[in-house]
Amino acid sequence: MLGMMQHQPLLVSSLIEHACHSHPEQEIISRQPDGSLQRSTYASVAQRARRLANALARLGVRPGMRVATLAWNGYRHMELYYAVSGMGAVLHTINPRLFAEQITYIANHAEDQVLFYDTSFAPLVEALAPSMPGVKHFVAMAARAEILERGPAGVLCYEDLLAAESDEYEWPVLDEASAASLCYTSGTTGNPKGVLYSHRSTVLHAMAVCSVDGLGLSGADTALVVVPMFHVNAWGMPYAGALCGARLVLPGAALDGHSVYQIMRSERVTLALGVPTVWQMLFGYVEQQKLLPRQDLCLQRCVIGGAAASQSMIERFEQDFGARVIHAWGMTELSPLGTVCHLQPKHAGLAPQERLRLQQKQGRAVFGVTLKIVDDDGLRLPHDGKAAGRLKVRGHWVAAGYYNNAGKVIDEEGYFDTGDVATIDADGYMHVTDRAKDVIKSGGEWISSIDLENAAMGHAAVAEAAVIGVAHPTWQERPLLVVVRKPGAAVTREALLAHLAGQVAKWWVPDDVVFVDSLPHTATGKLQKVRLRELLKDYRLPVQA
Repeated sequence: MLGMMQHQPLLVSSLIEHACHSHPEQEIISRQPDGSLQRSTYASVAQRARRLANALARLGVRPGMRVATLAWNGYRHMELYYAVSGMGAVLHTINPRLFAEQITYIANHAEDQVLFYDTSFAPLVEALAPSMPGVKHFVAMAARAEILERGPAGVLCYEDLLAAESDEYEWPVLDEASAASLCYTSGTTGNPKGVLYSHRSTVLHAMAVCSVDGLGLSGADTALVVVPMFHVNAWGMPYAGALCGARLVLPGAALDGHSVYQIMRSERVTLALGVPTVWQMLFGYVEQQKLLPRQDLCLQRCVIGGAAASQSMIERFEQDFGARVIHAWGMTELSPLGTVCHLQPKHAGLAPQERLRLQQKQGRAVFGVTLKIVDDDGLRLPHDGKAAGRLKVRGHWVAAGYYNNAGKVIDEEGYFDTGDVATIDADGYMHVTDRAKDVIKSGGEWISSIDLENAAMGHAAVAEAAVIGVAHPTWQERPLLVVVRKPGAAVTREALLAHLAGQVAKWWVPDDVVFVDSLPHTATGKLQKVRLRELLKDYRLPVQA
């Protein structure tokens, strides 16, 4: 017997229409290239998105066609999120930090028909346009007076397109399984791979972001979306914000410590979301200027994802900013939210150090995502907090395959292999101990490079740390610690190893420390260990007799 309830498809367009009717005057603040702030509203975004949908139709865009963006976080980019997907086309956000060859590869692989770009990327688009034969129209996301001389031939003006159209547009009723947006992985090994999100998966993911056991986003929040809109759709924030009516602050390209701090203060931000590298820059600015963020700011929560949050970073936000860290884990293939670390009532009496250790875990699966860990033979491992195995996931917003790729990515039970090695304890808290390709095997035992990096980051002189495995004649591999010192700080190899000796098992302590000026990162801010190994390929450990 079937239930007798109405069935309405879950569509991206329903989010912005809900926002337009339920919280039309809630602000969306965007920092412009000149540093000024532009203030829009959900009602304005909805109206302009309808104009844009009419303009796209006039340009020949039809359902299923891919429309690309090369843009920072801003109100025009948000309008594209809704116009493109709402009309039934597919929004393809391209990461401008990728190598030029990767950008042209994914634009051609996706068969993009139209490319919208911020004017700061005009020289890049001009250079790449000849290698994108499928792109029929290039649109500069600006008013006519703001368009630079540089750019591809025949460039169109965003504001001119909108001015020529009516805001009367009836969003089509689509199959909720229709493709809504397309994001590509960063391609650290091989070519980037496309993850094609549906309307259904996008709306369900937005609901999870707003849930209390998710990120708890609500209409009472002013959220600083530091995570780029070209990186996994800004962790779903443009959709979740429309769902709940959160006030969104979109910082544009200015992500340095000074710019982030100033906009946090001026807009009274309560929630901020970003990767650890951005927060390190913020900490550096606070230190240099001797600021008092706990008094200056209104920050209550900080969501950290993209890479593990170290204990020192969690402590810093709590002590100096008065903000609670929400440690989250996910990936492009998960839209990206998979787990969130919230404490349970039974943890209220934990000693500070025990609580911080728990907060370093990536957390428990949100509703809609199921986890398992398996050994090398694919057999399930116990959730005892000790057994470490390959982390696999399935759920409502987890990829079942890659765009235009025939390879199988899920197992017989429908689980996707994340490539991470993790433990899961009896309460369901998942802790990523390494990427499968980065785990260090020494004398038959695994050493977590992530745990070592987090421990090293607890030293006051360390700005950034990475750990890689280096060949050893006796133990197969041993850990090598690679460190970037904070400006003006001095620390020796011996001091760092002594610092680690008090925090990890004796046999985990690295055999050596190498100091460098900087570490290589992927286009999404993650440590690029493949590149780091290449740079240190000639390094040899000091082998003890």
